[in-house]
Amino acid sequence: MKYFKSLPLELLFWITALVLLATANAHEHHFTLCPIANLGFERWCPGCGLGRSITYIFHGEFEQSFRQHWFGIPALLILLHRIYVLTKKIEIRKLKTHI
Repeated sequence: MKYFKSLPLELLFWITALVLLATANAHEHHFTLCPIANLGFERWCPGCGLGRSITYIFHGEFEQSFRQHWFGIPALLILLHRIYVLTKKIEIRKLKTHI
């Protein structure tokens, strides 16, 4: 339990978000938190479809992912890089405390 308390909140957030996207069914319409889409402007919002795009990537449907949002693959790579950076900071902090 002590180990989880030492993890950055941002790291836990991104890992949880990616796990939820990986286990979601992209073929079902889910509730959205997007205020623009909730106002009825579904085709206009620049971010809508990004989560579904990442979900399609996890399911190996790359063409459908690109159709949902062109930035899905770069967004996933950016998030994976951020998770890597945050975990490296934890490792560096561990090394400093043991020296």
